[in-house]
Amino acid sequence: MPTNTAPAELFRHGLRLLLDKDIPAWVDLWDDDGVFEFPFAPDGWPTRLEGKAAIADYMRDYPDHIDLHDFPQVEIHRTTAARTIVVEMRGVGRLVATDSPFEMTYIAVVTVHDGRFTRYRDYWNPLAVVQDPASDFTRRSR
Repeated sequence: MPTNTAPAELFRHGLRLLLDKDIPAWVDLWDDDGVFEFPFAPDGWPTRLEGKAAIADYMRDYPDHIDLHDFPQVEIHRTTAARTIVVEMRGVGRLVATDSPFEMTYIAVVTVHDGRFTRYRDYWNPLAVVQDPASDFTRRSR
């Protein structure tokens, strides 16, 4: 993506890469020093990933755990900070280990600089995944 990519455009491109299960390309959208945070993470789960390498390691096996099918609702809100957006979205798919349906509502606060994610605060409900005790993703993420 060019360095002048608007935050909303970069975010939508990232969603497409997640649906395509192209995790390496999604990670490439990150700044080398990017920070990925999970403010609602339960005890024992990561709350902050610092740097592209840590983000790549965390996301490496994501499609093996959660098979995303669609983001049927995505609302992107601009903020007074030109490089920051707030996103409300819903993702649907299935948990691979159990073939159970997966549905998650997210709110994300995303900051972009020079066409790369620099900070992403992911306000998702981890209890929706934790409720499925067979999920490998829940054990791997701790």
